Amino acid sequence: MSTAIVITSGKGGTGKTSLTGGVGSCLAALGKRVLCIDMDVGLRNLDLSLGMADRVLMDFTDVLQRRCTLERAAVAHPDIAGLSLLTAPVSLPEAPLSQEAMEALIRRARDRYDYILMDSPAGLGEGFRLACCAADRAVVVSTADASALRDAQRTAGLLRQQLSRIHLVVNRVQPRLLRRLGATIDDAMDTAGLPLLGLVPEDQQVMLCANRGRPLILYTNRGAAIAYLNITRRLMGEKAPLMKLR
Repeated sequence: MSTAIVITSGKGGTGKTSLTGGVGSCLAALGKRVLCIDMDVGLRNLDLSLGMADRVLMDFTDVLQRRCTLERAAVAHPDIAGLSLLTAPVSLPEAPLSQEAMEALIRRARDRYDYILMDSPAGLGEGFRLACCAADRAVVVSTADASALRDAQRTAGLLRQQLSRIHLVVNRVQPRLLRRLGATIDDAMDTAGLPLLGLVPEDQQVMLCANRGRPLILYTNRGAAIAYLNITRRLMGEKAPLMKLR
């Protein structure tokens, strides 16, 4: 059975796009058919995270507005078998985007893919609602700072109106900074009000790989790459240890 997952955050800068690319790559590497959809209209970056910036032509609004088919718009990754990208447009469309059309797109995608990961725009506006409308479950990405966790709590409150399976990923974790703040990951879970799916350490390789146009898991098997793999296994229902951060 296919699973559609929205990956979202209450504010920008939490690293949800990097997480989407990392988890999508790991799912495909584990033999799953994966479609990553960049839902951030006008501010797309998932193509950079996946190393596909020069390969995408059509976007998800072309499918919604029936200018092309999903099969034509979704582009296969050149190096990771089973991984495809459906990107966002570079500018806002003239006509409002229909939730009904988005739901129809996801229904078609379920016939072709095992997992559909939707990289939601930050915030709680129309783009967030469009990304969530056909999801089965949600991952809320937050850093450990108080403002991001407060926004994660608000995001979770809206998600609970339509989804029961919502988890938290604490991203860009800096253990030394947490200790200086006198904070713990349990504090982060309590503030967000969500069960923990995984921890991802602050890792400069994430930014370096995005700038080089190369997926992280093809470059390293340390740091954030290991965290993405553990999170992926938990999403698949397998047991995987929480990453120990020092």
